[in-house]
Amino acid sequence: MALAEICSNLAAVPSRYRPVSTILISSRCNFVSLHCKGYIASLYERLVLRRLPEVAMTTGGLVFRPLGLVFGLAALAAGVLISGCTQSEGQPDQAAPTPPAVTVAPPLRQKITEWDEFTGRFEATAAVDVRARVTGYLQKINFVDGAMVKEGDVLFEIDPRPYQAAVDRAKANLDSSRATLQWATSQLDRAQALAGSPAISAATVDERLQDEGTAMAAVEQAEAALKAEQLNLDFTKVTAPISGRVSNRRIDIGNLVATDPDPTLLTTIVTLDPLYFVFDMSEGDFLAYQRALERGAVPSTRDNETVVEARLPDETDWPHKGTMNFVDNAIDPGSGTIRARAILPNPDFFITPGQFGRVRIPGSVEYEAILIPDSAIVVDQSNRVVMTVDDTNTVVPKVIRTGPSQPGGLRIVREGLTGDEKIIINGLIRARPGAKVTPEEGVIEPEPSLTQN
Repeated sequence: MALAEICSNLAAVPSRYRPVSTILISSRCNFVSLHCKGYIASLYERLVLRRLPEVAMTTGGLVFRPLGLVFGLAALAAGVLISGCTQSEGQPDQAAPTPPAVTVAPPLRQKITEWDEFTGRFEATAAVDVRARVTGYLQKINFVDGAMVKEGDVLFEIDPRPYQAAVDRAKANLDSSRATLQWATSQLDRAQALAGSPAISAATVDERLQDEGTAMAAVEQAEAALKAEQLNLDFTKVTAPISGRVSNRRIDIGNLVATDPDPTLLTTIVTLDPLYFVFDMSEGDFLAYQRALERGAVPSTRDNETVVEARLPDETDWPHKGTMNFVDNAIDPGSGTIRARAILPNPDFFITPGQFGRVRIPGSVEYEAILIPDSAIVVDQSNRVVMTVDDTNTVVPKVIRTGPSQPGGLRIVREGLTGDEKIIINGLIRARPGAKVTPEEGVIEPEPSLTQN
């Protein structure tokens, strides 16, 4: 029986049995090969015409009885599904698929200076614990907690009365010593006037000379004692040793301020302008800088000329400029790092000592670099690979050696690219090495959302 006739007869199936025959009718009798067509026709004749008496042929098509319809069409449908036939005889093959579209762009060439970043803390260039130098009861506090103070400002006053009395006593002792010296000097003058006469002996003259020397020493001792007592009196007024921001008071009025054995801490003061930025550099980074310095590629970090830039955690650019002013003299063997320090101005006192931040120092001179997006780099085990498109629109992978990242989601390429390639920057998932693609021109540029480095 012809295959077209089978399909025509199937179309005559009554509507109440068509759910079973839908598989064949919807396929429109489209099969892949003549072998498949012969198999389906043979299966139809064997199951429907020969073995099922419930099915009979008429000139108007097929007259199905329920049992024959179910088994015949079910078996025939199974044959269609098993064979996987989808194309009819004489139907042309489908056209070859269009190569997938990808976006390509040449690498970005840009003059840059490589920077190495480190994390550290801002520290005050000077910090002082304010302690009393004399013992006594606190009488006055002359500052507001957290205020800015200047060097020499009186911060605390201790009861001065005991020390004023000691000063007065020292003054009296000095006056007594000076009177004794005056009397000794006059006695010496009389003895020297009579020297050489029978009225006075030479021994007496020597005694008068010794008395004058003793009186002079007593005066000097009294003067020193007066100075010491005067210092103690002055120390009852505790002044700011540096200019900066003062902390809160650590003791209230009426408390005893002690100096022995542990002097009482009254408050602390830190300077705010300029500030230090202290960070640790790994031994590897330090060695790289030493090599670069040896080549003359970077200035020495010990000559206070290396420019640094810093920022706070919420800042995206590098607004704070300064210079390196210290590198330690030894590497810590425990951590394998070396301590370094930069100094930065802080005229508006915005930065507070102790804050975290990041600093970057130049790792190279300015040069023209090749930049590509981080998103265009594929990781292949230990290699970094970019997909390029040649003149025949074929995907060609290239192994590269990358450098540090740059603002805008870009990365430096040190080796592997010349700058003339067409890099796939979008559609990497559709690109396969050696496969054809449809390139669409694009541009590599920094992404504003990734400007933070």
